[in-house]
Amino acid sequence: MTFRKTTLLAALLSATALSAQAADFRFALESDPDILDPDQSRTFVGRIVYTSLCDKLVDITPDLEIIPQLATGWSWNEAGTQLTMQLREDAVFHDGTPFDAEAVAANIERSQTMEESRRKSEVASIIGTEVLGSHEIRIDLGQPDATLLAQFADRAGMMVSPTAAAEAGADFGLMPVCSGPYKFEERISQDRIVLSKFADHYDADAYGFDTVTFLPIPDDTVRLANLQSGDVDMINRLAATDLARIEADPEIEVAQAISLGYQGVTFNVGNGEAADNPWGTDARLRRAFELTLDRNAINQVVFEGASAAGNQPFPPNSPWYDSAVPMPERDIEAAKALLAEAGYPDGIALEVQVPNRPVSMQLMQVVQSMAAEAGIDITLNAKEFATMLADQSAGAYVASQVGWSGRVDPDGNIHQFVTTEGGINDSGFSHPEVDAALDAARTSSDIAARKEGYDAARKILNEEAPLVYIYHDTWIWAMADDITGFTPYPDGMLRLAGVTKSE
Repeated sequence: MTFRKTTLLAALLSATALSAQAADFRFALESDPDILDPDQSRTFVGRIVYTSLCDKLVDITPDLEIIPQLATGWSWNEAGTQLTMQLREDAVFHDGTPFDAEAVAANIERSQTMEESRRKSEVASIIGTEVLGSHEIRIDLGQPDATLLAQFADRAGMMVSPTAAAEAGADFGLMPVCSGPYKFEERISQDRIVLSKFADHYDADAYGFDTVTFLPIPDDTVRLANLQSGDVDMINRLAATDLARIEADPEIEVAQAISLGYQGVTFNVGNGEAADNPWGTDARLRRAFELTLDRNAINQVVFEGASAAGNQPFPPNSPWYDSAVPMPERDIEAAKALLAEAGYPDGIALEVQVPNRPVSMQLMQVVQSMAAEAGIDITLNAKEFATMLADQSAGAYVASQVGWSGRVDPDGNIHQFVTTEGGINDSGFSHPEVDAALDAARTSSDIAARKEGYDAARKILNEEAPLVYIYHDTWIWAMADDITGFTPYPDGMLRLAGVTKSE
């Protein structure tokens, strides 16, 4: 079966003229990204493409320190309400538009005002900008925002060409123009995304490939088989069940990093008409579902112990974890009691949409079996990942198995998902006390004060359960042994500076 799948995919690649070239780096993704517009997109795999396509104001180190990228330096005023940034003078967008302070101001305005923007809540603290010089900008805040630099290390800090953005509007993602080391060439949905080296990038000499091709291959077995056959150079999300075998293969190298994010199940509790169902209106059912889970067993059965069980947006070893809300033990009788209390003593059905990836399906099949013991009859609706996210955004779902790749600042793992105006609040959850606690956590630079806000929100969220967290990923990459210079990062991104392929 593996040979047949590999042969079929190799034939498809040949038919689309993706022959192996020493100067072409081919990376297999676990799914196809959504729209390639930093203001509109939300997929993890899209961020992998952006790392080569779109430079940011700041970046991170493997140790999660924030460092310069397009901004060369910055300083805060004493009140923490003004951020002044000095910018690179040798950067340019792929269409020749200069990168300068005016471009940064235009990008911030786009993130805040574009109707389709998902970055609004991430830059909500910004009330204005002031261009101080051609390459110096002051960003004014309505109140202190401890998260802003971390937001600028992600999509909110990705700079797009103001010229191209103004011309394309909401269709910018069809032909994205940024300032990264590689520029956009073509995209065929569900087949490939091709980038070519940008000769005018300020650090072009650090990038050794003429082209970078991203290939969406959802099936873990097929993705690995293509690496083994030489049809791709590197893959992400190597299945944990394959890890021991592949580590023993002398022709493949493996790299790992503990993720900053989580995986779980999101319930639609207020996102449109589809939320008007028992699961959306009664938190007791959602808590009953959580009580059917044996997270440690899931870790062993699905991931052979390679992930970490979790019940919060932060892993148990994080300083932001709320130890007052520990991971609940599996309790089928308590789950049945909650179902009966909610009026369903004979059980209840639940439809969960799930990405059409083998690991996601296996995870939910185990969850399906566990929940059935309490009388929860789960139906799984497998979907292509970008389609599933679109349905989430539109509120066309009851529950969804979805995760988050994680952010450097804890705010990035929680605020936008559960606050009333959160940019990725697909659940539609809204609670004024949660809003107040998480907004307050943003405004303080004191770690203890911030944690008080997260803990206060956690106690409410634990009762309401709009999101049920299950585990925390470990990123596992696998690559051909002729690939050198790759450094694994906890954010799961592919940084190609210094990466080479021997002849």
